[in-house]
Amino acid sequence: MPSLSFRKRILLALLLLGALPASLAVLGWVVTVRSSNPAEVGRAAFEDLGATGRGLLRALDTTRLTSAEREALRIHSATLNAALARSQRAELFSRWNSLGWTVVIASLGTLLVYLAILMGRNLSRQLSAPIDELVGWTAFIRRHEPLPPTERTGGAPEFASLRQALRNMAVELSSARNAELEAERLRAFREVARRVAHEMKNPLTPVRLAVRQLSLSATADQREALDVLIAESGRLEQLAREFANLGRLPEGPSAELDMGELLGELLKTSLPDTMTWRLRVEPGTPSVLGHYDPLRRALGNLIRNAVEACGGRGLLEGRVVLEGDMVLVSLADHGPGVPADKLARIFEPYFTDKPDGTGLGLAIVKQAVDLHRGTIALRETPGGGATFDLRLPAALEGTETA
Repeated sequence: MPSLSFRKRILLALLLLGALPASLAVLGWVVTVRSSNPAEVGRAAFEDLGATGRGLLRALDTTRLTSAEREALRIHSATLNAALARSQRAELFSRWNSLGWTVVIASLGTLLVYLAILMGRNLSRQLSAPIDELVGWTAFIRRHEPLPPTERTGGAPEFASLRQALRNMAVELSSARNAELEAERLRAFREVARRVAHEMKNPLTPVRLAVRQLSLSATADQREALDVLIAESGRLEQLAREFANLGRLPEGPSAELDMGELLGELLKTSLPDTMTWRLRVEPGTPSVLGHYDPLRRALGNLIRNAVEACGGRGLLEGRVVLEGDMVLVSLADHGPGVPADKLARIFEPYFTDKPDGTGLGLAIVKQAVDLHRGTIALRETPGGGATFDLRLPAALEGTETA
């Protein structure tokens, strides 16, 4: 026998709690009205009285009574018969009255039972429909699918709160799942990068030594080939260095770092003479808790990326301010900017649109920011260009270093 659905079980429970007691109450009222008839009790008493009175009259010897006694007896007999007649009429009225009350009570009882059934159906629908909907939502969450944009209306207000809580939970689960997938992907990239860097460095070192040795005695005809070898081996060495940086995690405890001082130092030493820079550090901006080398590499990569985007010319603007409990480090260039179709992949490892690019520079930046529990975002610079916004947790009072 198939089990009843949740809605039918609720309906059955409500009917047992509502309609069944109402039906029993109506039945009890009807039985009480039918069984307790005072007119019928009075009629029985009058019939007994009439029977004894008639027996008395038959037992009397009216021939020995005086005329006055016979007249009194006649009046008594007439009065007794009239009383019996009235008792019979009262009984008939009482019967019809009892029947009328029985019909009224039965009708009202039927209406009450019907209303109890309707209320039970309505309550079961209000309870079961939202629960069935929420159970269906769990299936969407289990299949990693988005929840339906529309939802049922009505029901108890608590269901609306439950729906919103479930939507929030689904969003948080999706974000956590995406973050875990991204972290797993980056872990795989880091492991591959570490191995590639190790395998590249081993043959590169003797190759560069051999090229340097050959260049000491090279002829003019050999010089051109050696220059190509030097340039390409240098590029491979830079690629191996970036692979190693992507696969390297910070070591040791974190320390307080002045991001304004670090960014200012890099702007002074990393920009070509053909570029100018401007840095604004908000007074009172706290330090951040972090590791010096990864953050220095991240800011250095952003500066190098901006120089390449501007063709080595123009203005680079930096800003360091406090936003809530985060330190905002912004770096804005006035180059061509980033096309909209590439924004979603700009921080992916190996993604680049430069002919000689490795696609690791911005991936290293994002890795460093993620390791410091921060965020990085790219937006358009007013007037054209690209602005990178790094937000890192501030070393506020009471924060302990790791």
